[in-house]
Amino acid sequence: MVSADDIDALLPQTQCTRCGYKGCRPYAQAIARGEAEINRCPPGGAMTIAQLAGLLHRDPLPLDPANGVEGPPLVALIDEAACIGCARCLPPCPVDAIVGARKQMHTVLWELCTGCELCIAPCPVDCISMVPRTSVAATRAASVVPVAPTPDANRQRFLAHNERIARRARERDALLASRKQMVNATGSSREI
Repeated sequence: MVSADDIDALLPQTQCTRCGYKGCRPYAQAIARGEAEINRCPPGGAMTIAQLAGLLHRDPLPLDPANGVEGPPLVALIDEAACIGCARCLPPCPVDAIVGARKQMHTVLWELCTGCELCIAPCPVDCISMVPRTSVAATRAASVVPVAPTPDANRQRFLAHNERIARRARERDALLASRKQMVNATGSSREI
């Protein structure tokens, strides 16, 4: 029997959510359970659909247009002159490919960017655009086109991103519990 791990290994790991799931792993799990079709991954396109069809011994299907269209690999490009440093693009990036600080200019580390497009919607000044990875060299007078990250590297960065968010939530919860305990202790000592 084919496992979710086997399916996940064939997905591009862009973590774009265009399939309707919160990442490649949940989509792989849904396929493994028979709850999702194999044609919902625009970044993977026809090649990924064919690989999934072969793995699952199914007929290939055309890409579902409700999930998007297949295109060249993209990267995010921030117009640094227009960036106001709001930092709203940082949390949605599933692989932490955007760097910057509040009220400071942000930039994209192209060698890490998966092209997921999740940073576009939160930007209040529309300074983020998606460009074909092959056009990056011309965009910034770079000498070479940044190599796309591998699916394994994307997966590892996504897992690290999620662990960091979970760790921060645990730390915040522990801090709040500690403060609450101190307030309760202070309040009860005043009653004595």
